Amino acid sequence: MKGSTLLLLVVGAVAAYQFTAGNSTQVHVAGDGELSYPGYQIRSLESFDLSGRVLSRKNYRMGREADLSPLDLAMGWGEMADPDVLADIEVSQRNRWYFWQAQQMPIARRAIETQSANIHIIAANETVARQLQNIAAHDEVRLRGDLVEVRADDGWRWRSSLSRTDTGRGACEVLLLHDLEWI
Repeated sequence: MKGSTLLLLVVGAVAAYQFTAGNSTQVHVAGDGELSYPGYQIRSLESFDLSGRVLSRKNYRMGREADLSPLDLAMGWGEMADPDVLADIEVSQRNRWYFWQAQQMPIARRAIETQSANIHIIAANETVARQLQNIAAHDEVRLRGDLVEVRADDGWRWRSSLSRTDTGRGACEVLLLHDLEWI
């Protein structure tokens, strides 16, 4: 039992280090306004400011996206931030996707689709990275930053959706988060 407890402590410490150190102040602004992160270029597409409720959070350690964004937040706003509505909706996340289901629809399907999103979070600095460790489902927060496109020298690309009404593949936001505030 002692060995397994020690293993859990070591794994937890490594995960915490990867979350904070792997996504810290390594984002740099170039003279032309383009941002860089070791091995990647990050281009701002438009500013982003959202107040809403965290429906779910999911940490990632594997995959190329996790180098930049070890955390996804499923967020809800409008009717999708109402606890009475959310009592009838089950939310989950896996493989960088956000899923919902309801036995009985508390609001229109389209309202659920257009008032919620899966957001891939890239912390712009160490302060934000540390704050993200404390964010939890049901928290009401304000997220401010930039929706971005990320490119790598080998041609790999990750581009944020710029629409609040799209669904399915490509509908997630990729957010360079500059400021996180609990409300």
